[in-house]
Amino acid sequence: PPRILTLEEPVLHMDHCIAFAVHGNPAPTLHWLHNGQVLRETEIIRMEFYQQGEVSEGCLLFNKPTHYNNGNYTIVATNQLGSANQTIKGHFLEKPFPGRIFSLSHQGSLQSEGLATPKFLCVDSKAFCFQVSIAVGLAAFACVLLVVLFIMINKYGRRSKFGMKG
Repeated sequence: PPRILTLEEPVLHMDHCIAFAVHGNPAPTLHWLHNGQVLRETEIIRMEFYQQGEVSEGCLLFNKPTHYNNGNYTIVATNQLGSANQTIKGHFLEKPFPGRIFSLSHQGSLQSEGLATPKFLCVDSKAFCFQVSIAVGLAAFACVLLVVLFIMINKYGRRSKFGMKG
């Protein structure tokens, strides 16, 4: 029956690789599970191995994995005499913005215009939301101030002083 000789944590070469070696005679068929579900090979995740006598050596390759690829990877080797499996934890990237959940919801509306205004909700940190609100308010005030200054310069800046012509 098949025996899994080695199963190593992911390492980065050209792609990320979970290296494995499986012994079996007759040669076992190999497939992978990700968190208990059958892993289908894609352009991003593929298995490459070669057979040398009774030993199959190879890698489960990941092309630019993300945090969605984190989890438990199980190799399953099966032949006519039995099967064997072994699991290893694969960790590639941390989740972006840990602890913060951002969602876009359309709350409130402008009845006179019939438009919905998007509002970003911060579930985790109200202080962060307050800081963002202050920053947006200051930016809006600066834009209004610049527009008013531009109008004033255009309106009053064209008159020559004391009626003199330049």
